[in-house]
Amino acid sequence: MADTKDTVVEGVEALTLNGKAEAEPVETGTDAQAQEGGAAAGAAVEDVVDPWNVASSNDTGVDYDKLIKRFGSSKIDDELIARFEKITGKPAHHLIRRGMFFSHRDLHTILTLKEQGKPFYLYTGRGPSSGSLHVGHLIPFTLTKWLQETFDVPLVIQLTDDEKTLWKDLKVEDAIKLARENAKDIVAMGFDVKKTFIFNNLEFMGKCPAMYQNIIRIQKCVTFNQVKGIFGFGDSDIIGKIGFPAAQAAPAISSTFPFLFGNKKVHCLIPCAIDQDPYFRMTRDVAPRLGFPKCALIHSTFFPALQGAKTKMSASDQNSAVFLTDTPKQIKNKINKYAFSGGRTTVEEHRQLGGVPEIDVSYQLLKFFLQDDAKLEEVRVAYRKGEMLTGEIKKLAVETLTPIVEQHQAARKLITEEVLDKYFELRPLKFAS
Repeated sequence: MADTKDTVVEGVEALTLNGKAEAEPVETGTDAQAQEGGAAAGAAVEDVVDPWNVASSNDTGVDYDKLIKRFGSSKIDDELIARFEKITGKPAHHLIRRGMFFSHRDLHTILTLKEQGKPFYLYTGRGPSSGSLHVGHLIPFTLTKWLQETFDVPLVIQLTDDEKTLWKDLKVEDAIKLARENAKDIVAMGFDVKKTFIFNNLEFMGKCPAMYQNIIRIQKCVTFNQVKGIFGFGDSDIIGKIGFPAAQAAPAISSTFPFLFGNKKVHCLIPCAIDQDPYFRMTRDVAPRLGFPKCALIHSTFFPALQGAKTKMSASDQNSAVFLTDTPKQIKNKINKYAFSGGRTTVEEHRQLGGVPEIDVSYQLLKFFLQDDAKLEEVRVAYRKGEMLTGEIKKLAVETLTPIVEQHQAARKLITEEVLDKYFELRPLKFAS
């Protein structure tokens, strides 16, 4: 299915920092303000969504329906889920069923390739800014692993240590070390080494000239004005930032990996959070001009910070997130102390009016990690009716999250440098050609 709302200006989809086409009128206010005559209070601040910032003025977080319209992507609807299940012969993952992965570009194309028995590969990544992932980082990798197993396809995972060196003022050597540490967290999730290749940009480009060659080809297709419009770069930004988007785009071009695909022009599916979409809107415009298919994408919502859905969990704020290195006691303390509540001020008021699960972070954690649909619905109804208290839903969140973190920690202890090196080794992967 072709994208219906891509706007092309000078050969690149015309985008501002937040993904809005230049010709599109700016939205002001919120639906609630309009209904309540909130004009006197002034226009509300619009959701900010770009590769480096996520912020909303609403307790329920980003308005994803508006974001789909703004970015020009397509909603994952019941019809698409039904086709997905028919073609794969498996129930859709709970992250898809529950709308945590809610948007896509050309997912129908990938399903058609599957029907026809034609190959494609998966590409996802991580920007290593801290020594440990937090639980929010597990979400795209969880679905990626499921997609890899469901479709039996190869996977490339990019660690953008170059990006973090540029944006976080990290030393090159420190960024490389963080990439290795983050890779151990990723490998501990159980990816098949026979079908998974992991690389960090600061080292891979010296081993595989094809990647740098594709970066140059992509950079030749995008002007400075265009990259400013897409990413919001200014005159005072260092030149490394301006050139970086091509490095994230290159893995979506199959010739970047000649040891995997040779000269074949293979389609690519990218699971990612929707804040990464600007990179791949640029990529989708450039790829056909280089003779390659447009990458397809499947977008996730943002994993809320413990303090509420107005922003996402951050690796740079210890108290905003549950990290994969946290102890059971730390997990319990963080959720009890920091997890934003949708409950009422008093027990009496809560029993009478019920809670608001849509803004309750503990409930949102359960939406991501509690796999039992019936149990989740039981919790939602009980909380909304006031039958379940804030303390009880936090307790359930702790009980759900703690074993996941503990199991991951046990698996990570088994990831030696030798095991990790096997994933980084340039080699053919096993997949249907």
